[in-house]
Amino acid sequence: MRAALWLLALFGVAVAAALFAGNNQGTVTLFWPPYRVDLSLNMVLLALALGFATLYAALRALAALLELPHEARRWRLQQKERAMHAALLDALAQLLAGRFLRSRKAAMAALEQESALEKAGAPAPNGAPLRALAHMVAAETSHALQDRTQRDAQLQQALETLAPRRTAHLQELQEGAQMRAARWCLDDREADAALERLASLPQGAARRTLALRIRLKATRLAGHTREALDTARLLGKHRAFSANAARSIVRGLAIELISTAHDPSQLQSVWQSLEPADRAMPELAIHAAQQLAHMGGSAQQVRQWLLPVWQQMVDQPGTLSDPHALKLINALEAGLGDIDAAWLARIESAQQANPRDARLQYLVGRACLQRQLWGKAQQLLAQAAPQLRDASLRRKTWQHLAELAEQRGDSQAAAQAWKNAALA
Repeated sequence: MRAALWLLALFGVAVAAALFAGNNQGTVTLFWPPYRVDLSLNMVLLALALGFATLYAALRALAALLELPHEARRWRLQQKERAMHAALLDALAQLLAGRFLRSRKAAMAALEQESALEKAGAPAPNGAPLRALAHMVAAETSHALQDRTQRDAQLQQALETLAPRRTAHLQELQEGAQMRAARWCLDDREADAALERLASLPQGAARRTLALRIRLKATRLAGHTREALDTARLLGKHRAFSANAARSIVRGLAIELISTAHDPSQLQSVWQSLEPADRAMPELAIHAAQQLAHMGGSAQQVRQWLLPVWQQMVDQPGTLSDPHALKLINALEAGLGDIDAAWLARIESAQQANPRDARLQYLVGRACLQRQLWGKAQQLLAQAAPQLRDASLRRKTWQHLAELAEQRGDSQAAAQAWKNAALA
C-alpha cells in the first residue's frame, strides 16, 4: 500500500513539473557589460538544484573525512570495551567450570582493559561495578587456590572501589562482597572474623537468608549456642529449611545449650529461656530432666519437666518413640525414692489404662518394690519380664525378681532369675 501511494505521488510530481516546465516561457537575463546572457528559467532552476546537491554532497564528504580520526578512536575504545566484557564473561565461565587459574587470568585481563579505558579518558558506563565484580572473581579464584594474600588484596580493592559510591546497585554489590568474605572466613574456620563481616552489614541485609545461614554456621563453630539457636529459629520462620529439618536443628542446638549448664540454677534459667514449643519436645524435656537429676537437682522439678512427655505417652500410645519412652521410664525410676502420692496415682492409673504396656508394669512394679509391697511387686515384675523388648529393662527386671526370691528364701527361683538376667 505504501509503494502504491509513493508511485501516485511520483506521478503527481511528474505531471506538475510537466505542466509548469512545458509552457514556461520565462527567461533569466544576466547583464555582464558589455555582454548580455539570456537563460531559460527552467534551466536556471535545474542548475540551482544540481549546484545545491553538489555542494551538499561535497560538504558531507568533507565532514566525513574530518570525522575519520574520531571514528577510528571510537572504534578502538569500543573494541577495548568489548574485550573487557568478553574477558569478564570468560572469567565467570572458567570459574563455574573449576578452572581457577584461567578464571583469575581472565579477570585480570578485564581489569587491564577497564584501566586502559579509564586512562584513555573514556571510562566504561558501568566501570565501577565491572571493576568490583572482576576483583571479586579474582578473589574467589584465589580463595579456591588457597592464595589468601591475593584473595584479601583483591577483596580490599573491590571494597575500595565500591566504598565512595552510594547507589542502590553498588550498595547491593558491596553487601554481596561482605557476605562472600564471611563465607571465606567460615571456610578457613575463622568464626569470629566471619561474624565481624556479618556485623558490618546493614540490618536488612543481615536478616537475609544467606546471611542467616552463614551466621548459623559461624555461631556454631564459635560455640555461641544461644545465638545459633536464635538464628536457627529465624531461618525456620523464613522457611529456609523444611519443617522437619528446622525442628531437628533447633532440637540439637537446644540440647547442646542445655548440656552447657553447670549447676541446677543455670539449667533452670536455660530451660525457662526456651520457647514453649521447644520445651514440649520429648527429647529436650527428657535430656533436661536427666541433666537436672545428674546435677542433684530437685526430683520434684525433674518430674515436673517430664510431665508433658508422660502425658503424651499415656494419652497417645505409640506416638513416643521407644528410645524416648525408655529414657522417660529410667528418669522416673531414678526418682522413685521420694515420689509423691499424686505421681504414684498417676503411674498406677496409666498402668491400669494400658495393662499390656510392659514398661508401665515395670515402673509400677519398681514403685511397689520401693514401697516394700513385695507381693504386688513380684506379680507385676514377673508379668513384665517376658514382654519387655529392651534388654536393659529386662535385665533389671530379672535382677529385682532374683532379689525378691532371695528375700523369700527361694534359692532355685533366685538362681533361675539371675540366669535370665545374665542371658538378657
